[in-house]
Amino acid sequence: MNKRLIVAITGATGSIYGMRILQQLRAIGGWESHLIVSDAGVLNAWQEYGLARKDLDKLADVVHNPRDVGASIASGSFITHGMVIAPCSMKTLAGVAHAFSDNLITRAADVILKERRRLVLLVREAPLNLAHLRNMVQVTEMGGVIFPPVPAFYSKAETIDAIVNHTVGRVLDLFDVHQDNIARWQGMQAPGTKTAAGSKGKKR
Repeated sequence: MNKRLIVAITGATGSIYGMRILQQLRAIGGWESHLIVSDAGVLNAWQEYGLARKDLDKLADVVHNPRDVGASIASGSFITHGMVIAPCSMKTLAGVAHAFSDNLITRAADVILKERRRLVLLVREAPLNLAHLRNMVQVTEMGGVIFPPVPAFYSKAETIDAIVNHTVGRVLDLFDVHQDNIARWQGMQAPGTKTAAGSKGKKR
């Protein structure tokens, strides 16, 4: 049986992260993606990329209505490898932090936490107020992983697409999906040493 991963896209900027995760899972194979997109997530995908809900749905193996709290992924008896919310709005973060399961996204996240599975939140907001920070701490204390999509400049990325791919690669690492095509840190290089992305550096 394929491993299952739940991917939620909410109303924060950065819908490309959720979409790229779905694309990578399909390219890798062996994974069954379960997608939930909030209404605000759909609006944001349209604003950023001109994509409608039907376009997002095509990227996933299984699509769930965010209002369907009776869906398969709303129960811990439905086995999944975990869940990633990419991007994660501050409203969704608050719902997860306080177990306020008023939709399928926050209910599924609550299930992941109670079953002690991996939950990763690509939180998007800046600057952060105290409520945001406290909610992040609370989710972390419950076992979730707070993963702001912060660029790693050592990757020498030259395009936005490359930055997104590197972040997505690091997110998938957390689910034991390791890809060879992302730049990984090889240690500090001496001045004048080639430091291109993926360079192994000089052996000593």
